[in-house]
Amino acid sequence: MEGGGEEEYLFKIVIIGDSAVGKSNLLSRYARNEFDLHSKATIGVEFQTQCVRVEDGKEVKAQLWDTAGQERFRAVTSAYYRGALGALLVYDVSRKGTFESIPRWLDELNTHCDTTVARMLVGNKCDLEEIREVSIDEGKSLAEEKGLFFMETSALDSTNVKSAFEIVIAEIYNNFSRKVLNSDSYKAELSVDRVSLAKNGADLSKQNGINLSCCSR
Repeated sequence: MEGGGEEEYLFKIVIIGDSAVGKSNLLSRYARNEFDLHSKATIGVEFQTQCVRVEDGKEVKAQLWDTAGQERFRAVTSAYYRGALGALLVYDVSRKGTFESIPRWLDELNTHCDTTVARMLVGNKCDLEEIREVSIDEGKSLAEEKGLFFMETSALDSTNVKSAFEIVIAEIYNNFSRKVLNSDSYKAELSVDRVSLAKNGADLSKQNGINLSCCSR
């Protein structure tokens, strides 16, 4: 990190969804601006780390995890989700079944992760308009119902890929900032309460002629 004294933020983001919806190509398009038309199914787990500058000028590191969507590789999920602060739930707009699987993936995400995880529903392969099976309105409707961000993307031609990832990263940072702010606010209130308690105790001792001493434990 520049400046030496700045705190470093590392945000883990998982990419989930059925096999062959384009998760690996979304990652490679965003991280390396590459696309492999003949990419093979991911076996195990792969991840990339990207540095992103957020609104207030801070630089954060996003660790982007991609794993296989096939049922036979589901055993990796527990460790895969651990520590995730964001998730992209991906379906293929040309394959209705991958869209119908999203509630199951969402249930799995909710089982393994905190409810504050920043979640984006991604309808990938929007370049395949002529064989589309899932409408934009269907995607929006599901996202609204489940409380998700929503975006259609194309890893092939880069449509909205950068935006999808960086909206999730920005939301994670906003969630983190709110937690810090709430924590600082709580500490300030606690400090005020302690001062008030000490003052009230001192006033009470004067009124009653009692000598109070404070003990630290």
